[in-house]
Amino acid sequence: MIYLPGGEFRMGNGSSKDGFPADGEGPVRTVKLKPFYIDACTVTNRQFAEFVNAKSYKTEAEKFGWSYVFEMFLTARQTPHLMGRVQGTPWWFGVKGAFWFQPEGPGSDIEERMDHPVVHVTWNDAAAYCKWAGKRLPTEAEWEYAARGGLGQKTYPWGDELTPEGKHMCNIWQGTFPEKNTKRDGYVGTAPAMSYEPNGYGLYNVSGNVWEWVNDWFSRTAYVDEPADNPKGPASGERRSMRGGSYLCHKSYCNRYRVAARNSNTPDSSAGNIGFRCVADAPQEIV
Repeated sequence: MIYLPGGEFRMGNGSSKDGFPADGEGPVRTVKLKPFYIDACTVTNRQFAEFVNAKSYKTEAEKFGWSYVFEMFLTARQTPHLMGRVQGTPWWFGVKGAFWFQPEGPGSDIEERMDHPVVHVTWNDAAAYCKWAGKRLPTEAEWEYAARGGLGQKTYPWGDELTPEGKHMCNIWQGTFPEKNTKRDGYVGTAPAMSYEPNGYGLYNVSGNVWEWVNDWFSRTAYVDEPADNPKGPASGERRSMRGGSYLCHKSYCNRYRVAARNSNTPDSSAGNIGFRCVADAPQEIV
């Protein structure tokens, strides 16, 4: 884990150009945080397998019997297990037997993806892992402070240009969504959790790759209603916040790989592009 000293930073997005009004990315405000530790990368399949083996844990997708898989990844092996398209986002299919250890459904596995982020985990699954590991999920404020890497009010963890000097810095959709992915950034699905260059604080893949669950209940007006000191989100809600975007994000419809971008989902939801990383409390001073 990486130690971060906390302190003040400017959180949120003050521009209407790139944001989504329904997401409540603003107004920009000054937030103060206590020191904390954060994982350098998202929890991997290998790490999650250790947890599952130690606790004989079954994810909620396994209990429900299915999860969501992106259409492009489906093969003839999964055809008998399809449950239908998702209304409004027809590129998602419910697939019986799609779990963290067989991400595309029956016939798939993670043998060559042990260093990739674990997916098909709900917020509840992520919280259970964190408890076992002696950690917790980050607050939205902690996540954004860490993701910015010390760069104040920049669009991405590395600056304002998506591909500086033509270099790909994250794993997002390349081409025309959802029909064609040119793989110019090197990946169509998930990338290893420590791919690309880390940000200024040493964090990997805080833009793209997989959405990351955070602890807060989602509120569109959170940045107006919450205190500025160590905000933890509303006391209750229906959806939990997610940050960072995923390998399916594209400027044409989901420009949420920006560091201030927000999204949310119900805490029992899972899909092939949702994962998490952990944080832990730290003393006020490191000697």
